[in-house]
Amino acid sequence: MKTIDIRLSTIQEVQKFVNIVNRYDIDVDLSSGRYIVDAKSIMGIFSLDLLKPITLTAHTEDADALFAELKEFAA
Repeated sequence: MKTIDIRLSTIQEVQKFVNIVNRYDIDVDLSSGRYIVDAKSIMGIFSLDLLKPITLTAHTEDADALFAELKEFAA
């Protein structure tokens, strides 16, 4: 399991993020405070507080390619 902090500020960033994450066959979660949602769900992401950094957790040890694509969202 690997984690990074990300920031999603606009609707376009959320859409781009979800498109990238959906290309991978990996379970990916986003957490903010006590809330955890599926990172592949646009509706789930919008239920989080997007004003703060969000923790992305990839449930695999081989998430380097995914994290490389998501570097623009790093907090």
